[in-house]
Amino acid sequence: MGARTELVAVRQQSWRARAAGVAQEGNVASTELEKKPSQAIDPAEEPSVEWGWHGGFPKGTQIAGWFSVIAVLAMLIGNHQGILSGGEHFKTEDAYLILTAVILAVGLLIDLRRRRTAWRR
Repeated sequence: MGARTELVAVRQQSWRARAAGVAQEGNVASTELEKKPSQAIDPAEEPSVEWGWHGGFPKGTQIAGWFSVIAVLAMLIGNHQGILSGGEHFKTEDAYLILTAVILAVGLLIDLRRRRTAWRR
């Protein structure tokens, strides 16, 4: 019975020491919410955050996009016999080229407008 009493006493002392240590150190769970930034980027998921670059090239996107529109429209003048190349009929490939150029141009205009009005939001 003596060993059991000693074990109980040691456990109580250990519990009291832990309780006193927690109370002294202030390691008690808080009831306040910790605010986490909603736009925080984890460097483990996106390593470019560590060295400070995380963005796009808005001017480069517009320049490359408009160059693509001009290049697609320039394909209308080529070695096939479409309407702009001196042929008599409108060809299917002309329609696809024009449609592609229009879609690119509309996308670029939407992007440009969205960038200009982004500061209002």
